[in-house]
Amino acid sequence: MILALRTDKPEAELYLYNDENTLVDLYIWLAHRELSDTLLEKIEMLLKRNDQSLKTLTGICVYQGPGSFTGLRIGITVTNTLAYSLDVSIVAAEGEEWLKECLRTIARQKGPQVIMPEYGNEAHITKPRK
Repeated sequence: MILALRTDKPEAELYLYNDENTLVDLYIWLAHRELSDTLLEKIEMLLKRNDQSLKTLTGICVYQGPGSFTGLRIGITVTNTLAYSLDVSIVAAEGEEWLKECLRTIARQKGPQVIMPEYGNEAHITKPRK
């Protein structure tokens, strides 16, 4: 099974594909400021409702950007961690065709790698008050 996710906007997207790149299930929810609290829970829910587990994943696809600084950081951190801990392939792509590109290249990727976000411009980080 291949897990794909996009976390660059208020609506987070999870996709589950079989190894033949056929969509099995999809889940979209308004995560917005609760993304870090809900992402792992939603991944487990998607897998469970399809009688799957993290151990059945063979690859992970992730939207790399451009988009929300915090959303991309959370999503990519989770996917990097999952890929490393499960020892599965991970690929990322940008733009409108990100999912097609990821699914096309996932079979050629061997093992985990580190994915970095592409924000599209400089991050706007609020300076600490103290």
